[in-house]
Amino acid sequence: MIVNAMEFKEFEDCRAFMNLLDDRDFVLKYKHILDSKFEELVKWFLFDYMGIKTRPVPPIASYMRKINLLRLYLLVAMDGGYQNVTTENIWPAIAKDMGFNYEDGDYMRVTYVAYLDVLEYYYNFKQVQQNMQDKKTVLEEGTSTGGHQESSKNAGVTKQNYAEMEPVALFAGVDDEDWNKGKRRKRFNFNYAKWAMDEANRSVLDQARKHNLV
Repeated sequence: MIVNAMEFKEFEDCRAFMNLLDDRDFVLKYKHILDSKFEELVKWFLFDYMGIKTRPVPPIASYMRKINLLRLYLLVAMDGGYQNVTTENIWPAIAKDMGFNYEDGDYMRVTYVAYLDVLEYYYNFKQVQQNMQDKKTVLEEGTSTGGHQESSKNAGVTKQNYAEMEPVALFAGVDDEDWNKGKRRKRFNFNYAKWAMDEANRSVLDQARKHNLV
């Protein structure tokens, strides 16, 4: 009921919804509802917040197959984020997990960039901003004697930390401890996967021929 009632009128609404996705049990239990609500979020972010109205939501592959944006977002997060998935060449495996072919890996990457990369950047940026603000508030409330000087010093540290963390958010590389406890795949060997599939298909065909001869 809470998820169904959520509306997206400012980015803070998006941040509140995306925070819910950290709870894996919650996602699995209400995935059907979250799928459509996440599409609604992406559509609001692109159309209203960013002013980009030329991208259909949800995206449709060239052979008229819908791409589940929530699933794509979560799979990439589980494998360490966009930068790690790209560096380790895991996009073919992501495509297979999405129900597509290994060859569609690059299409998944392009789709992620077009629909989710900027959204994730804004989300991480707001998270860092909120964390720094919370830390500053706690420090200010906890100061006693000589509090003004200590608060000013800590505020300076906060600004320095924020400046250091901002570029990290830019590349959507802020680690998510909950999701990153899941699977972590090594560099994907596309050639080996293709060879294994060809061998499996050849074996099936050989068995069929032997059966027909009998």
